[in-house]
Amino acid sequence: MQTKGYFELFLVFAKVGVMTFGGGYAMLPLLQREVVDTRGWATEEELADYYAIGQCTPGVIAVNTATFVGQKRGGASGGVVATLGVVFPSLVIITIIAALLQNFADIPAVMNAFAGIRVCVCVLILNTVVKLWKKTVVDVPTLLIFFAVLALSLLTDLSPVLFVLAAAAAGVAVQNLRGKR
Repeated sequence: MQTKGYFELFLVFAKVGVMTFGGGYAMLPLLQREVVDTRGWATEEELADYYAIGQCTPGVIAVNTATFVGQKRGGASGGVVATLGVVFPSLVIITIIAALLQNFADIPAVMNAFAGIRVCVCVLILNTVVKLWKKTVVDVPTLLIFFAVLALSLLTDLSPVLFVLAAAAAGVAVQNLRGKR
């Protein structure tokens, strides 16, 4: 990958980083639009896989996803550049906010703005869930896996890593059963 490619990678992920409020999950709709819809750097299925792997590895899911996409585009260097791109705006903005927040946190307008932003982030996350649902729950076995993981996640305090590993094993088992028929 040439310097121009790395620069584009950095700028795309910096755009995602600067335009997203509300944490890693709030970045998912922007990642979908930039990485899949606009640039074609990954398919929806690949992005869903990156989300799944990013969820069970240490760190923020959007940062992990940026690393995976960057690595796909430009190897290890691309992974580093994409990761730096997505976190750079946050580092700058959070440094400025941290310096000023104590002075403004108790102002009603600021408190109300944050309440509105939280609601917006919930909607953005729900939108991403619906898109992921349409691409991943495609038949009865995947629907059963979905409801099993949903029930267990609501009823237990098990690690998400265990859910991902169990779902992976279930997916392999389903494919093996289909292959024997």
